[in-house]
Amino acid sequence: MGRVLDGSGFVSRPAFTARKAGLIALCLLPGVAFVAVFTYYPMVRGSVIAFQRYNLFDLTSTPFVGLENFRAVLAEERFWTALRNTGTWVGLSLFFQFLLGFGLALLLRRHFRGRGLYQAWVFFPWAMSGFLIGLLWRWMFNGQFGVINDLLLRTGIIDTRIGFLSSPGWAMTSVIVANIWYGVTFFAIMIMAALQSVPRELYEAAAVDGASRLRQFWHVTLPHIRPTLALIVLLRVIWILNFPDLIYSMTGGGPAGSTDIVTTFLIQQVMGGDYGRAGAVGFLVLGLLLAFSLFYLNATRFERSR
Repeated sequence: MGRVLDGSGFVSRPAFTARKAGLIALCLLPGVAFVAVFTYYPMVRGSVIAFQRYNLFDLTSTPFVGLENFRAVLAEERFWTALRNTGTWVGLSLFFQFLLGFGLALLLRRHFRGRGLYQAWVFFPWAMSGFLIGLLWRWMFNGQFGVINDLLLRTGIIDTRIGFLSSPGWAMTSVIVANIWYGVTFFAIMIMAALQSVPRELYEAAAVDGASRLRQFWHVTLPHIRPTLALIVLLRVIWILNFPDLIYSMTGGGPAGSTDIVTTFLIQQVMGGDYGRAGAVGFLVLGLLLAFSLFYLNATRFERSR
């Protein structure tokens, strides 16, 4: 309706009027307002607070103090401990999540009896909140009545119960194990979706040329899904670094700061009422993520040249 034939016989599109533009803007307004209020405003406000002496227990005076909050944070040994822990937390979690997720995706791509049930079972953890997952694993790793200690004792692997969450040597390992279990699902879902996009004709052509399954995987599967792998690895690094829920519900950053990462350290600043330092930590985390993203995108530049 409203279309007319031009001189060449083709149907011309109706003119884009100001009324239509206004209607589109009106439809977009609620979404834009929601993002602005709940995403961009807190980000800008937190950046401003990072340069103020903003203490929750004394809001009568919030002067700008320049880089004082940054100097205080960088001079604190707990921050550098949290930063080192963050590297361990992100690196080990990402490596095993990717490895196990890739393996699961390859297995679940095959057709077998009960495949849908297995997929639902594998994807189930992703439907749960991180805080709830932390509570679940906190109970499992409990040093007195946890199921993991019980299983290790019954199988004879250990003779006495281990305080997984109360020992600095075991606490970080415990939270990383829990995070690996939680995050494997993400990689399994994303990689399995990417595998579905590989044309079967490529495998058939490779098989005709005499390529083994391993060579097909290396020369057909990986090149085809490499852009997806590069993207999901970047996203997962950002999410793991910004995922204090599980650690906070399992250990609260303890014992003695052995499981602190930069985002749990930020939460502790907020809980202590020092919003200025919390804003400075948030600013540093944002800068760290931005620097990593730029480096990573530059390192994977070959993806865009395909």
